[in-house]
Amino acid sequence: MSTLDTDYNDDPVCAAIHAAEEVRDPLEGIVGRTGTNPGAAFAPEVLERLAALKRHDRAAFEAVRAQLKNAGCRVTALDDAVSEESAEAGGRSPKQADILIGLAQTAELFRTPDGTGFADLDINGHRETRPIRAKGFRRWLARRFFEETGGAPSSEALQSALNVIEAKAHFDAPERQVHVRVGGLDGRLYLDLGDETWRAVEIDATGWRVIDNPPVRFRRASGMKPLPVPLRGGSIETLRSFLNVQTDADFVLVVSWMLACLRDRGPYPVIVLSGEQGSAKSTFSAILRTLLDPNTAPLRALAREDRDLFIAATNGHVLAFDNVSGLPAWISDTLCRLATGGGFAVRQLYSDQDEVLFDAARPVILNGIEDIVTRPDLADRAIFLTLEPIPEERRRPEQELWATFELERPRILGVLLDAVAKGLAELPRTKLDKLPRMADFALWATACETALWPSGTFWSAYCGNRDEAVDGVIDADPIAAGVRALMTTRTEWTGTASELLGALADMAGERIAKAKTWPDSPRALAGRLRRAATFLRKIGIDIDFDREGRARTRIIRITTRQSFTTETGRARPSAWSAPFADRPKLIPAKGFGSHGLRTVGGDADGSRTDSGSIVRDNSLKINAETDADGADANCRLRSEPEKTGTLAWRARL
Repeated sequence: MSTLDTDYNDDPVCAAIHAAEEVRDPLEGIVGRTGTNPGAAFAPEVLERLAALKRHDRAAFEAVRAQLKNAGCRVTALDDAVSEESAEAGGRSPKQADILIGLAQTAELFRTPDGTGFADLDINGHRETRPIRAKGFRRWLARRFFEETGGAPSSEALQSALNVIEAKAHFDAPERQVHVRVGGLDGRLYLDLGDETWRAVEIDATGWRVIDNPPVRFRRASGMKPLPVPLRGGSIETLRSFLNVQTDADFVLVVSWMLACLRDRGPYPVIVLSGEQGSAKSTFSAILRTLLDPNTAPLRALAREDRDLFIAATNGHVLAFDNVSGLPAWISDTLCRLATGGGFAVRQLYSDQDEVLFDAARPVILNGIEDIVTRPDLADRAIFLTLEPIPEERRRPEQELWATFELERPRILGVLLDAVAKGLAELPRTKLDKLPRMADFALWATACETALWPSGTFWSAYCGNRDEAVDGVIDADPIAAGVRALMTTRTEWTGTASELLGALADMAGERIAKAKTWPDSPRALAGRLRRAATFLRKIGIDIDFDREGRARTRIIRITTRQSFTTETGRARPSAWSAPFADRPKLIPAKGFGSHGLRTVGGDADGSRTDSGSIVRDNSLKINAETDADGADANCRLRSEPEKTGTLAWRARL
């Protein structure tokens, strides 16, 4: 007797089939016969036997069907023939695709503004959101099919069902936003914890809490790792012990950047870390991303084309690029769009004309040994930190560092969330006397700061960082540096672009004038001047473009102001009027360790003691915490503009 025999509970039709099998089972040897004759499976007695088997033993039927498919049988036609032979209602059983479409009715379908279909799935009592075309939804649908029928759907049936399900999501379902890691709705922010139960942190002006089913939808990209459940009662100073920051101002800017990342909208300044080998740039970058958007590959190489950058921005909230040696012009422009919000469009398939669109802003981390940001438009959107080498006596094993960090991570996240809640409460009434390029970021950081520091702390740190960026970018641009040098001994220059190009080339020398970075035409020079004009204006050099005479000749007019005000509010002499040798030298002041400075041979801020020395305090006061920071005793110091208020500044030689 065949192994396919079964008890059909006295059903008349089945009893007749069973009696016929006592003579010969039509399915015996059917696989072998199909291999030589593909039509063997369509014999009436075989179809009748398959129809009965499908009704009463679906798993056995699917096994025979799979064997016939491997033998060369056209299973799609076989399914139709078996359905016609079936004695079920209407004489036809539902196809696999129909079953799959019916099973998908238990999911809540919707679409995003760009037309991508999504489904909300109820799994073990919690909601999960999956793209219809992604593997996660296909696996869920295949599992539901197995639970319903005991078999596996064919790839053809699954593809047909997905086409119909996607069409229903596009035409018959509502439109919703889908977020990656951070979302917002009705004045509240939501942070996806990334855990198995799809919980999120809800933040509003009254505080934060962990909730099970957030009202916003999140998408889980490949590589995303969960955040810890945040805890209350932490201190922001705990974070400082894990970061190689040398000044209070740098630490304030790092925390402000992190608070911006926890917001659902940009702009997000690009944070640029530079320093020699051994300054923990990669560890610094990895800690920032692990706190905000952990990933199995937290640091990556810089993208080689817009498409790679688009994919990274689609699948992560924070982008961290490690060991960057230089930024080509195209990627510098792309990072500008990514910082303030801009669109990407890439072709979906090389065989069609459809596009995949991305229109959002993302926080970006760049680190490298050299000064990698040299273009003014990106520098105006960036925060620059220079990391000092870590002395051997202060180094820690990486395993120990990360183990300690993991213990403190929930409380560090909790104190950041406290500051975000404060920012939501204060933002409607937060104002600044003047707005910088990244105005929304500055307003947000100012609104959050009183949860951590006194009012005005962020603005002092940010303006000082921007003033430093001006000098760095001008030094890196040979045209901007040439204009600065040209205007050192004069107050005005007027002429054509050709005349200016010649004058700058004479000053720069043959080697620089023949370099690839030097403009090769007057028109190229005009473009470079327009790009550098913003930062030159900040050091007191104005560039105007005009036309004169009947011939409407293009004229460039460069003028200097005798004095001007930096963003810090201090008056600054124009265009490097004083020789560098005449500037005051800053050395550590005795009795203050690394926290104080005295100025020798000049006045740093217009005041002088009897001994010709100026002593600066450097204690950053933190709300609810006044302990002095002595972690930087071995740090090299950097000179900073004099600031007022509660923020103390360390100077670096």
